[in-house]
Amino acid sequence: MGHSCKNNRTFKNHPPYRATAMSRLRIFNENDPVTPEFASFDADFIATELHRIGVTFERWKASQPLAPGASPEEVMAAYREDIDRLVAERGFKSVDVVSIASDHPQREAMRAKFLDEHYHQEDEVRFFVAGSGLFTLHVGQKVYEVECVKDDLIAVPDSTLHWFDMGEEPSFIAIRFFTEADGWVGHFTGEQIARKFPRYEPDKDA
Repeated sequence: MGHSCKNNRTFKNHPPYRATAMSRLRIFNENDPVTPEFASFDADFIATELHRIGVTFERWKASQPLAPGASPEEVMAAYREDIDRLVAERGFKSVDVVSIASDHPQREAMRAKFLDEHYHQEDEVRFFVAGSGLFTLHVGQKVYEVECVKDDLIAVPDSTLHWFDMGEEPSFIAIRFFTEADGWVGHFTGEQIARKFPRYEPDKDA
């Protein structure tokens, strides 16, 4: 699972502000949660960097418009081709749609559930139909902070150490893929590293 970013790779410069919500990758040394070694909003770059550590990152487009309040069946239909491709490639046994709003009465408990470092015994695969969330991966001596937004798919391999933050006012719709009914259960390491790194504060203007 070890991986180190080499300083001689060329990374693109990106503007510090975003007019719209964009995917973002920041890579830190595990001992320095303040200053990222690299950062990018470029989806192709993000996909390439994450591929180096076995993580899949893709951008999907709906095959038909989705109205606000669309049913889970309508959401699944809009991404059916990509869903079927992924299920065929990875052997998933079930797929569902989860929706969380900023006024959810249990939002604090839901956020806290996966804030500390943990791993799963199957791949964690999520596609963001709307909204955003922050996956942070701890691989070797590096920490990969991946902000996922609308149209982003991320597939985190089983046993990869990570944590997930949906923010204080979570708002997202996501398609989830499962191999086993209990595969999503988190196995926590007891390490405090997640508490040293920034919590998720989505750009409300994005």
